[in-house]
Amino acid sequence: MGYMLKSFDIYGQRNTLKIIVALNLLLVGSASLLYTNRLIEQLETREESYMRLYSKALTYVNAMTDFKEDINFVAQEVLLTNTNNKVPAIYVDETGHPSFHINLDDYPENASEDEKARFLLERTQEMKTEHPPIPVEFGEGKRGYIYYSNSFLLTQLRYFPYVQLVTLLVLGFLAYLAFSSARRAEQNRVWVGLAKETAHQLGTPLSSLMAWVEYFRSDDGMDPSIADEIEKDVKRLETITARFSSIGSVPTLRPENLYDTVSNFVSYLQRRISTKVTMRVENQLPEGQNVQVNKLLFEWVIENICKNAVDAMSGVGSLTIKLLPLAKQQIAIDITDTGKGISKANMQKVFTPGYSTKKRGWGLGLTLAKRIVEEYHDGRLYVKHSEVGKGTTFRIVLDAPAGVAEVGAPAGAGLAATE
Repeated sequence: MGYMLKSFDIYGQRNTLKIIVALNLLLVGSASLLYTNRLIEQLETREESYMRLYSKALTYVNAMTDFKEDINFVAQEVLLTNTNNKVPAIYVDETGHPSFHINLDDYPENASEDEKARFLLERTQEMKTEHPPIPVEFGEGKRGYIYYSNSFLLTQLRYFPYVQLVTLLVLGFLAYLAFSSARRAEQNRVWVGLAKETAHQLGTPLSSLMAWVEYFRSDDGMDPSIADEIEKDVKRLETITARFSSIGSVPTLRPENLYDTVSNFVSYLQRRISTKVTMRVENQLPEGQNVQVNKLLFEWVIENICKNAVDAMSGVGSLTIKLLPLAKQQIAIDITDTGKGISKANMQKVFTPGYSTKKRGWGLGLTLAKRIVEEYHDGRLYVKHSEVGKGTTFRIVLDAPAGVAEVGAPAGAGLAATE
């Protein structure tokens, strides 16, 4: 079916809101990332200065005293500031062997000497990839090196902007869900209020029309068939009123023979649409297959889909309604027309409020049909297939629990066609 978006879209602002939220999250995330990176650079410079101070202290102690005797003093006392800042470091002597270390929280104190030496060598190689080693000059061509890695604080700070960005995304998503939920609730209240008010307003004229029907019948000079036809239209209006009254309330679902329900309503609908449209019901369900539905609302679904199909065919073509069983105790109702079809880009938009081919009307028929099927009947309504220029198939899926078929019910298998 060819559906086009109307010039107005009461839900169009939703996309604008998404863009605004996304841009704000991107702005905050980018600002946080840039600021944190600046802090990281400053902390890295500061920790490097600690290591260079470490190197100068070792050089000074070596020149003034016996280096080997006072090395623990240098590591534990002179470099107290480094210890407080928890920068892991390993000193490697001129022979290339680690001599001592500081701030290695995962150092295996209870391991053997060989295991400790292997651990220090491995950590030295890791530190070498993080920062260039800082040399320690001892004169006479002797030189040691200090290897170090970032402190735990600096390492954690690197991940902070990403954690913050994810947190903002989660909060933004939750806020959007809350806003959308509140907006849907408000829309539902509007829909329900409008539907019930419409039903209420129809009540008074319907009562008056029924009185006029009885008056016409009491008039001997009036053709009885006129009163009969007026009564049919009045009953139709009563059905519509009952449908609107059901919106917003929990509908009562009853087991209904699906084939009889669909075929009877299609017969009724055929007499009220274009005579150039052929409607056909094909039934592949088991005999007497019942489904839990609210008959008034379900007929409304069929009516909305069929009328949209007739509009898409410009009043000329064929409409086939096929009832067939599915796996997992489900049944499907496929409604296929020979209309204009729907492009892939618009496939998901046909259920959006305001989407219609007609110049007049709100374009709420398919939206309402989808809501009735999915919210009131726990089923699904979607576009099964569509090809531009050839037609569209809508599929309704409903649960059909085992044991609901009526034994001895009228045969459902077969075809019903009206022209």
